[in-house]
Amino acid sequence: MHSFFEATNPGFSRAARVALIGNFGPRKCGIATFTTDVFDKLAEYHPEIAVDVYALDDPAQPLSYTNVVDTIAWNDIADYERAARKINDSGVDVVWLQHEYGIFGGDDGEMVTHFVNRLAAPLVLTLHTVLTDPSERQRAILRHLVTRASRIMVMSRTSCDLLENAYGAPADILEVIDHGAPDRPFGRQEEFKARLGLSGRKVLTTFGLLGPGKGLEHAIRALPAIVERHPETVYRIVGATHPNLVAQHGEAYREGLIALSRELGVADHIIWDNRFLDTPELLDQLEACDIYLTPYPGMQQSTSGTLSYAVALGKAVVSTPYVHARELLANDVGCLIEVNSSSAIADAVIGLLDVPEDLEAMQRRAYMRGRETIWPRFADASARLVTGAVSALGSEPRISKAPSLLAVLAMSDGTGMLQHSVGVVPNRHHGYCLDDNARALMLMNVATGISPVERTKWSLVYAAFIQFAWNPDLRRFRNFMRFDRTWCEDEGSEDSNGRGIWSLGQTFELSQDEGLSRWALHLYNEVIGSIAPLGSPRAIAFSMLGACAVLRRNPSHAAARSVVENGGDFLMRLLGQGRRPDWAWFEAVLGYDNPRLPQALIEAGAALDRKDWTDAGLETLRWICAQQLSVKGQFRPIGSESFYKEHSYLPFDQQPLEAQAAIEAARSAWLVTKDAHWSDHARAAWRWFFGDNDRGAILADLATGRCLDGVTPRGANANTGAESILAFQLSHYALKELEEQELKLAPLSPYVSREGGLLEPARERLV
Repeated sequence: MHSFFEATNPGFSRAARVALIGNFGPRKCGIATFTTDVFDKLAEYHPEIAVDVYALDDPAQPLSYTNVVDTIAWNDIADYERAARKINDSGVDVVWLQHEYGIFGGDDGEMVTHFVNRLAAPLVLTLHTVLTDPSERQRAILRHLVTRASRIMVMSRTSCDLLENAYGAPADILEVIDHGAPDRPFGRQEEFKARLGLSGRKVLTTFGLLGPGKGLEHAIRALPAIVERHPETVYRIVGATHPNLVAQHGEAYREGLIALSRELGVADHIIWDNRFLDTPELLDQLEACDIYLTPYPGMQQSTSGTLSYAVALGKAVVSTPYVHARELLANDVGCLIEVNSSSAIADAVIGLLDVPEDLEAMQRRAYMRGRETIWPRFADASARLVTGAVSALGSEPRISKAPSLLAVLAMSDGTGMLQHSVGVVPNRHHGYCLDDNARALMLMNVATGISPVERTKWSLVYAAFIQFAWNPDLRRFRNFMRFDRTWCEDEGSEDSNGRGIWSLGQTFELSQDEGLSRWALHLYNEVIGSIAPLGSPRAIAFSMLGACAVLRRNPSHAAARSVVENGGDFLMRLLGQGRRPDWAWFEAVLGYDNPRLPQALIEAGAALDRKDWTDAGLETLRWICAQQLSVKGQFRPIGSESFYKEHSYLPFDQQPLEAQAAIEAARSAWLVTKDAHWSDHARAAWRWFFGDNDRGAILADLATGRCLDGVTPRGANANTGAESILAFQLSHYALKELEEQELKLAPLSPYVSREGGLLEPARERLV
């Protein structure tokens, strides 16, 4: 069954799970038919791909579905949120969404943007309409969808080019896949005409939901000339009136067409079938057709399922040159005519009926073109589409190998460490900041693989930046500095001040240069005794972590002890105000560096022997860790797009800083509990750097020490800024310390690797 596909796709994964979203049968519309066909044909030709259907439904007119995991109320934004959570929790590998503006709620279906923002798995889009001249809202919606997509399927080359040139879609995520079609024998018109009582007739057919966009009035006006020349001709118009049109105007459109046919004297040559046919019956009726008409006036239609069916069944097609028809009927596969022209329809039909040899030749050309679109080919292309978006699992490099410091030093000069980069090149336009230089100094205190001379050199550069950042007049640190060494501000944010304090405490505790350690304590004493009170929870947590570092070396340091006491009381009060049964957190929102709050409580509890603080820190850390793990066990940090959204969060963009915070907080938790749960979570966050994430994006490189700036819906952010590089570097040393402490618990274990890493069975023994 899979020989063709396997031969052309040797790397194909044998298993994938897809959440398929769109209208679905028994709903009567083209997209529902398409989505149902996708489900059926993947099940038939690629059963290794499991498909979970989430059907868009109208609560006012609910349908009875089969083969559906869940329904989504098309006009209820809260239900989109619920469905996104369910899809994320289900652990699917890919989400495949059918898009048409009219099937989603809100103006122009804008609720779809709210929905896709919440989806963590790679997003595959099928765009059933790509407008050449959209409204501003329509353009914004489609551009947003493009930014979220890992793969985009369209059914015409014109749509593909338009997406790239007008909507900014990268060419490498676009794929043109012909609409699928049935594989039936050629030339069975007479057999199926007999079934319909049409033997001896020349049969023209149009099928689909009726409305002004079908252009049927032009086909009816062409009939007098056609039947005058070929009186045996009958025109079958098959399809119900579009339900939206019925709701607004009843059957006025159909009745107007019937009146027109009577006026023209051709009513006896038209057969009306006012039904939406299921696919098998539709195909049987198409088989009875000699010429298929699509006189559509709108030229932007990029797909027509019935046109694809007609071509695959070997029908001569007379059509206006809308996008799909232009491409599918090229090279004389069909006959293209001018728009809104009854005479053009008449001339084309008469020309084919006059010369039966020409009619059969066109039918054969159509049939041969249809062999490229039959369901097995469509299913193979669909399987490639979705499996191509599946994220590969990452590896977990041995923690015994330290990342090179090359990237850190490449971003540094005599002033300090630059903030940002363009790709891998430092961006001098954005200058420097206290946050990054504080982190860089903390890295120098723990890094290996650097000579004492180099360590001292760079430690002093970063320390000098911190020293210069202190503004004694305002009793605050400055944060942002231009490349010309002028400050952008007189005082920085509270969080940057807290991080500056933390770096001083950590340098006092860990610096291998006693002179630098004394400097750090001296500045710490000056700062901690005079800095204005901090109110930001993260700033307080950072300053608490710095104070705990001071106390580990000097337990009698009164100012540090006071910082820990006041900060612990503050965080406990905050927790009491913010928590609720389903939200064990300090605030109603989640921001950046979330694990630092529980980490500060855990370390403070250990420093001051406050078990209540330690317990609260462990509880809240366990909660935030649970929010940051997928059902597959992959680390999924709170995305920066969701910072400070009340009682909710989004999966993107994912940033290295969050992985670092998770690893370092888990290390703190393990040190007080020896619970392998924490070391396992730290390793999950470490693997995130190496591709075990929602996009399979490898961010970090041990050889250069670089780290990309995060995971976006489309993959990795290619820039390598200071924050990301330092987060990766510091994560390594935190996990290395944790593993070294684990090894001390089981020094004789046969499961310890020769490289110094702890193997899986050893971790299980430690539980």
